[in-house]
Amino acid sequence: MIYHINRFATKKDAPEDQLSHVLELMHRLGKELAAVEFYCVGRDFSGEFDIGALYALKDIGAYRTYMFAALHEDIDNAGLPLVTNQVSYDLTDDPDPQIGDKMAQVHRDRFAQRPELRRLITSLGSYQGPGTEDVAPRPAGTGGQPGEG
Repeated sequence: MIYHINRFATKKDAPEDQLSHVLELMHRLGKELAAVEFYCVGRDFSGEFDIGALYALKDIGAYRTYMFAALHEDIDNAGLPLVTNQVSYDLTDDPDPQIGDKMAQVHRDRFAQRPELRRLITSLGSYQGPGTEDVAPRPAGTGGQPGEG
């Protein structure tokens, strides 16, 4: 199982209706995408982040399906302009010693195929996530907190 976790700090002036729309899309992704085993989207109370999401994915095939889902692209396009900082984590119990490299490659493939996503990520105050070493030159600090480190 792969547990894909995102934490977002939203812009102080982000319109509430737009944030609500993005949260609705994030819930739809968890409910409608068959690759998602279970999910949680909600408020983040630890640190400077406002919103958190976790999507549980059975294997690397489900992970790729989730990352390339059209609804995921809609979430990126609607949500990232409302975000100042983001961190992305992947936890897994998959015994494959190459699983980390495979997950990072999914992200690299996604950035290569979606130049607009690359632009959205580089416009954030900070971003940290797998496979983004050459995309996000301003990573979050150690411990996942923007500005720490």
